Amino acid sequence: MAQPIHVGMADLVVSKHPATLITLGLGSCIGLVIYDQVSRTAGMVHIMLPDSRETKNNPKPGKFADTAVPLLMDELHKLGVNKTQLRAKMAGGAQMFSMPGKESAIFSVGARNVEATLKFLTAEGIKLVASDTGGSKGRSVEFSTETLKFIVKTLGSGTKEL
Repeated sequence: MAQPIHVGMADLVVSKHPATLITLGLGSCIGLVIYDQVSRTAGMVHIMLPDSRETKNNPKPGKFADTAVPLLMDELHKLGVNKTQLRAKMAGGAQMFSMPGKESAIFSVGARNVEATLKFLTAEGIKLVASDTGGSKGRSVEFSTETLKFIVKTLGSGTKEL
């Protein structure tokens, strides 16, 4: 088994096989992996927010869905992936905070992150083959280029394999 590569908040990592990519502490954030199922090259990003236009200075393009997905694709192409063989898996997008009786975009960051990530995957022509999103509990994820399994650990709910 490959040494684990940790992907921090707002970070993006790409790697050739063998690799195990891990990101921790997904609440409303999205852990997204895009991988080439033949060459077993993969990239993971920890997306925090849906839209970079909400900020003037963006030193970490992995922070936003609208910049993270295209950048992840660029980095994977540099490693020679075949776009037709790319697949995606994601987890996160929970609603971690709520206020009874108040529906607000401030409290629906998780749902907005899921929607934005799906929008940019579609724009790139990448098929989402598995996801575990929503709810109100935090998650951590792990992806192995050996098995192509996406392991989702949900606080208080155990582990599932996608």
